Amino acid sequence: MLQEAAAELFLEQTYAGTTIEQIARRAGVSRNTFFNYFPAKSDLLWVDVDEALAHLPAALDAAAVQSDVMEAVRLAMLDVASEFGPSRVPWALTQAELMHTTGELEASALSRFARAATVLSAFVAQRTSRDRGDLVCRSFAMAVLAATAAAAMDWAQAGVQRGTLVPYVDTAVSPVCNGYRAPLHFG
Repeated sequence: MLQEAAAELFLEQTYAGTTIEQIARRAGVSRNTFFNYFPAKSDLLWVDVDEALAHLPAALDAAAVQSDVMEAVRLAMLDVASEFGPSRVPWALTQAELMHTTGELEASALSRFARAATVLSAFVAQRTSRDRGDLVCRSFAMAVLAATAAAAMDWAQAGVQRGTLVPYVDTAVSPVCNGYRAPLHFG
């Protein structure tokens, strides 16, 4: 209810022009109830993405049966991407211009990006001879996530013919995984 109310209000009066009180009122809940579900207004923009990223550790564990760490990471990212298709497109991506949320999306993306990078970097470090804080592991994780973000943006902008997110992510992430095979000592 809160996400729906927020989307309506952001479209009607922009993100900046909408208060938490207005969202809570539209949803028929109190301001305190809003904070039981969301620490900040910007978190409403990320509900679908946060749910998908919460699945990343399980997707990595499931893909870990692969002897090739790069393939395991690629499969895990495809698994996470499989949660998005024509019937599930984050409105924050497709309506950013109308809601005037582009700046807020960019600002609030960093913490999510950093958390996911930590998960990916640790996964790779545990399966290589690398240290958990290793620059190559961190840069690989960031590159995979940046490729995934680029794929998601292209997918969101593709309109009604977009299909599922999976082929977009595969196209973007595969070259990253292939490019990091040598630095991470995989063949």
